[in-house]
Amino acid sequence: MLPVSLVRLSFAEPGRGFTFGYISDSHIQHIRDDKFVRSWDQGLKRAVAEANLLDPRPDFFVFGGDLAHLGTRAELDHGAEMLGALHGKLYMVMGEHDYYLDMGDYWRKLYGDDYYSFDHKGVHFVVLNSILTYDDWNRRWDTPGRRMQEMALLDNPNGSPFMVGERQREWMRKDLDSQDKDTPIVVFSHSPLQKIYRGWNFWTEDADEVQKMLAPFRESNVIYGHVHQIQYNQIGNIAFTSVMSTAWPWPYPESYALAESHLPILTVPMNRADPSNERDATGWQFMNMHSGRIDTTFNLGANQNRRVAWNERHRRPEDTRYQDKDARTPPQDHF
Repeated sequence: MLPVSLVRLSFAEPGRGFTFGYISDSHIQHIRDDKFVRSWDQGLKRAVAEANLLDPRPDFFVFGGDLAHLGTRAELDHGAEMLGALHGKLYMVMGEHDYYLDMGDYWRKLYGDDYYSFDHKGVHFVVLNSILTYDDWNRRWDTPGRRMQEMALLDNPNGSPFMVGERQREWMRKDLDSQDKDTPIVVFSHSPLQKIYRGWNFWTEDADEVQKMLAPFRESNVIYGHVHQIQYNQIGNIAFTSVMSTAWPWPYPESYALAESHLPILTVPMNRADPSNERDATGWQFMNMHSGRIDTTFNLGANQNRRVAWNERHRRPEDTRYQDKDARTPPQDHF
C-alpha cells in the first residue's frame, strides 16, 4: 500500500461527482553529487506509480507540500522530475521544507503562485501557504541554510509558529466573498489550520481567523499534510483531515494531552514506527466526500487499516472501529 490519497466527491447529480488524488510530504533529501536518500525517493516514486494505475482516472492530483527536505534546487529539481511522471493535472501546496532556504523563490519558479483558488464541478478549492512566520524570526539567522535547518527540526525551541498571514487572509476573504454559502469549500494547506500542538509546530498561529472565514459556509473542509500521521477533527462546521507522508511517520507525543481541547481523540496511540520497516506507518487514503463531508479510509500496508467516516447523528468524523473507548488499543511498548 502506498501513500497516495484518492478523494471522491459525491453529489446528488451523478455528473458532478469526481475524484482527485493526494500525495504529500516526500522530503526528497540530497546527499552529494547525484545521490539522494533512497527511501524518500522510493516513497515518492511508488506513490506516483500507484497513482498512474488508478482507474477510473482522478480528475486531478494535489501535492501537499514538503517536496524537498532542505529546500535546495537539487532536491526540488529531483522531486519535480519524479512528479513529472504523474499522468494528470497537478496542483501544488508549499511546505516549510520547500520555503525557508530561499523564502520559496525557486519553488515559485517551478510551480507559480503559492496561494490561489480554483473551481471544479461545483466545488470551490482554496490553496494556502500556511507555513509563513514572523519577519523578526526570518531575519534572526546569519545564513539562509541556518534558517532552513532551524525550521526543519521537529521539537526545536528555536523554531517559530506557522501562520497564513494578514495579506493572504485578506485575499482569502475577498475570494470567499464571491462564493455562495451553499458552495462546498475545500482548503488545501500544509499545516493543520488548527492549534494542535505548538511544541512540534502542529500549529497555525492565525488558525482561528481562517476558521472564521470558513464558518459561514454550510460545508467547509480542510485537508492538510505536515503531521505525517492520522488526524481528524471537527470544529463547528469545518471538517479537518490529515494525509499520510510518503517518507516517514511522526509519533503521537504524550504531551498531546496538554492540548486535548484542540486535538482529535487518539484512538490508536503510536509511540514511533518500527525502525526495521521503512514503510511502517505510511500509507494512502481513499476520501469520499458525501455532499461536502469527507469519509477517509487509511490503507496502511504494514498496519491495520483505518476508516474515519462522517457520523451524521454526532455531526463529526469518527473512527468506525476504534472510536468507542472500550475498543481502543493501548500505546505500544516496544521499538
